[in-house]
Formats: sequence, C-alpha cells, structure tokens
Amino acid sequence: MTSPLTDRTAGAAAAAVDLWKVYGSGEAQVLALRGVSCALERGRFTAIMGPSGSGKSTLMHCLAGLDSVTRGQVSIGETVVTGLSDKGLTKLRRDKVGFIFQQFNLLPTLTAEENILLPLAIAGRKPDPAWYDTVIDTVGLRDRLKHRPSQLSGGQQQRVACARALVGRPEVVFADEPTGNLDSRSGAEVLAFLRRSVTEYGQTIVMVTHDANAASYADRVVFLADGQIVDELVSPTADAVLDRIKRLDTAAATAGATE
Repeated sequence: MTSPLTDRTAGAAAAAVDLWKVYGSGEAQVLALRGVSCALERGRFTAIMGPSGSGKSTLMHCLAGLDSVTRGQVSIGETVVTGLSDKGLTKLRRDKVGFIFQQFNLLPTLTAEENILLPLAIAGRKPDPAWYDTVIDTVGLRDRLKHRPSQLSGGQQQRVACARALVGRPEVVFADEPTGNLDSRSGAEVLAFLRRSVTEYGQTIVMVTHDANAASYADRVVFLADGQIVDELVSPTADAVLDRIKRLDTAAATAGATE
C-alpha cells in the first residue's frame, strides 16, 4: 500500500503526520499521543526522549507498526503503515524494519550466529555475504559466533541483537532503551556501533532513551512531553541534553503548580 506523502515527510525513513493514540475511554481515557508530526531522516541517528508517560515508547511502537494508531498517518519509506492488514504489517516488519530491545530477546538454544540470521531464515532469505561480514566485524563478534547467549556477556548479547537487526539491511532500526540493561562500558560499545552503522554505512536509527549520554551519540534529539513534541536538539552533547531536560522539567513543574 503506497500513497503520496506530504512535502514534510517525503524521502523520510519513517514519518508521522498528525498522529493520535488514545487508550481507554471516558474517565479512564489516556491521550498517549496528541497530534504528533515528525519526519525521521534517512541515514541519520535520532533519539527520542521525555519523562515517563510522555509518549516516547508509544510513538516508537506506532512508527514501527507494533501498535495501531487512533488517528493520523504513519509511513516507513514510501509505504503507509496505517491501515495495513496483519499480513502486510508482518511483511513490513520482516523486510523493512529492524528492532533492538532492552532485554536482548535472544533464543537461548541458538548460537550467536543462528540468532543473528534467524529473521532472514524465517523470511526464507539468505544474507548478503559481504554485508554479513561487515556487520560481524563492526560488532566485533567473529570469535563469539558459535557461543550461545549464556556464554556471552550482556554487552556481547546486545551486540548480537544489534547485528540481528542490521543484517537484513532494513529501512530503519528502532532501538528501545538498548543500553538500559548494560554497564557503562558495554553501553558505550553498543552506542559506538550504532553510531558507526549510521556514519559509515548509512543506516537509519531511531532510539528511545532516558540517558543523556546515550542521546549524545545521535544526530538529533526529539523531546516529548504529555504526548506532544515540545523541543528538539541537533548535534547534541550530553550537557546540552541535560540542560534541555532540566528546562522541560521546570516548565512542567511550573505548569502543574498553576493548574
């Protein structure tokens, strides 16, 4: 299913136009997203930040086709995600999207190599040999390919998950708190790999994080509050991200005090 995109979103790796997500009804109704529009540039690393309940994970899940939307349009490349059938969504996620989660989500009975190649095997596809070698060397796992997850450190397991997300050359990779379960050194290794995949290989990464240091690896940071985009920062540093978060927290506290 394809459709002409607006000037704002044409050429974007992923985009949302006037996106609303409502949970529940009546007094229990929650407006998780309220009219969000954003275009995530191809070949760029975008971080999405915001306080708990701001809608950042909901936005990522809607962009990735993991959650339905109440109103608005989501697209990945030139494919309109909104309204796709279950079969269409499955094909989209299989062929055009990579996922990296906080919990690694590796199968314990498979080796690192088997875990990396699993999505391609399910899709009946073979990896491009040159690209596979590039991914394996970039994540630095060549000597760990025959090891099972229980034989790997947390950082190594997450690098396996990163390689699995990238080996199919997806249109966009969505990473949900990818360093949340890692120590600072392992987290830095994973972030450096994601940064390198963008800089050297043109991959598109969209990462939800609460960590200002993790966000500093991105090209752009989008800030959400109360289900809306309220700010953004280009070429961020950790200090600049922290400063912006403090300003948003102060604004939220002031608004709450006046209600």
